[in-house]
Amino acid sequence: MDYRRTFRSAAVSYVDLVSRIPAKRWDLPALGDWTLRDLAGHTVSSALRQVPEVLGTPAEEVAVGTAEGFWAYAKNVPDDILAAYTAASGADAHATGLLLGADPAAVVGELAGRATQALAAAGDDDIVATPIGGMRAREWLRTRTFELVVHGIDTAAAGGVPHGIAPEALAEATTLAARLAVALGDGEALLRALTGRGELPPKYSIV
Repeated sequence: MDYRRTFRSAAVSYVDLVSRIPAKRWDLPALGDWTLRDLAGHTVSSALRQVPEVLGTPAEEVAVGTAEGFWAYAKNVPDDILAAYTAASGADAHATGLLLGADPAAVVGELAGRATQALAAAGDDDIVATPIGGMRAREWLRTRTFELVVHGIDTAAAGGVPHGIAPEALAEATTLAARLAVALGDGEALLRALTGRGELPPKYSIV
C-alpha cells in the first residue's frame, strides 16, 4: 500500500468525521476517562500535530525498523515507564482538546494540512527521530495512519455518527494490526479466529 495515500486518506476522513460530531457530544464520555474532546485532542496531537516536527528532525540511524516494531516496543515497556507515559498522554489529550475550541473541525483541518504538507516534503527512506528512536519515514507514518483509523472508529462511536474512514486506510491499519499480532507471537491464534477455527481471549488487544 502507498503509505502517503493512506495517511492522506485517513487524515481527510478524520477531518470530515470531526465536522459531523454534534456539538452536544463533545464533553460526553468517550474512551476510558477521556471525554470525546480529550479523545480528539489525543488523536490530533499524536497523529497530526507532531508529524511536521518528527519528519523535520533527522536521526542518525534506524532503531526500530518497522511500524509493527514501533507498537511492539510500546507494548513491552516497563510498567513504571508506561504509567508515566499514560499520565503525560492524558494531560496532553486534555490540553489539546481544549485548544480545539468551539470549531474543532477548523483546527483539525489546519493541523491535517500541515501534516500532509510535511509528508510531501519527506523522502521515503529519510530516517527521522520518533519518540522511541530513529525510524524510516515510511514506517513511522504507518503508525500515524493506524492512530487516525483506530481513534477515528472510537470518535465515531462516541459521537454517534458513521466513521466514514477511507477503505484503503482501514485496510492498512488492519494489516498492521495483523502484523503486530504476529510480532507478538499471536499470529496463529489470530488467523484461527479470523477463519472460524478458534476464538481470541476475552478483551484481547495488540496495544
